[in-house]
Amino acid sequence: MASQTKNDTLPIAAVFSNLFKNFPRLILTNMIFFVPLAAFTALFWWLSSVVPVDGILSTMLMMLAMIPVFPFYAGVVKITSKMSAGEEKVNIFNNFFSAVKENFLPFLFHGDVLYIVSVFSYVSFSIYLKLIRQNTLFLGPLIVSIIIILFFLFMFFYIPVMTVTFDIPIKYIYKNSFLMSYGEIKKNFIGFLGLFLLMVVSTTLLIACNGSRIAVVIVTILLAALIVPAIASFIIHSAVYQRMYEMITNKSSQQRSVDEKLEKVKNPQQKDEAREEMLESLKSFEIDESLPDDEYVYFNGKMVKKGVLVQLKEEAVQSGKEKKETE
Repeated sequence: MASQTKNDTLPIAAVFSNLFKNFPRLILTNMIFFVPLAAFTALFWWLSSVVPVDGILSTMLMMLAMIPVFPFYAGVVKITSKMSAGEEKVNIFNNFFSAVKENFLPFLFHGDVLYIVSVFSYVSFSIYLKLIRQNTLFLGPLIVSIIIILFFLFMFFYIPVMTVTFDIPIKYIYKNSFLMSYGEIKKNFIGFLGLFLLMVVSTTLLIACNGSRIAVVIVTILLAALIVPAIASFIIHSAVYQRMYEMITNKSSQQRSVDEKLEKVKNPQQKDEAREEMLESLKSFEIDESLPDDEYVYFNGKMVKKGVLVQLKEEAVQSGKEKKETE
């Protein structure tokens, strides 16, 4: 694994430099992914045309394609995570297919979750946008739906890359992603802004087709085949990967020890010995003082606010001083 710098996010100049340097390999990665994407999209488009359903149900049937496609996205995730971390000479074919093989079942599960979230998003927008025309009171539920959708989008910034990078159970992947979806809100909005700019560029190219259906189809296929999936993944990882990697790997054994002791003292009925043991461990635990108090510090399966740990550590130090004085 490439070495990680101490900065929380890569400078924008470094991101663009890394993007242009890896652009040919990103296109190759995208082209490999486009094969299953096109095949399953065509299959479910054909099914939606022959199955006697229409409207929302027809769209939901077509959207089912994302479930069998998502395991192949593991290859895109592994390659772009390595590139965004600054790793050079990434073997595209070996990394792509090894990632698909190793993560097929977890990503199949992720694809099911993504399908449910996507259906919820599509149905919510379809229903509430129609209802708003009749009554503006439905603007409230629409806003709530948008917030929920953003929350799941931020979770999926972390779920795929955490799956291919770390050997941890799925329940912890979703737990960690849930915590990071709001605990790393700054990084998430940076990634979201990058995706928005990519969408603006793509939309501009489609508008430039001047309404020609053939041109729109050609540009859409080119964007899907060469640009969008891999570049979107690269943008997300450039925003969140480094911070996530440092939080999970930094002093993992020490964090695990303190984390276990923190769990013991959450219950006030636990013995005083458990609390004393936890406080003793905190004396030697290093906390990054540059972080704000409301910043989350990772502890092997959960994130705790830095301010909480600082208070506990101060208590540990004070307790140690009092103990020495009494002796």
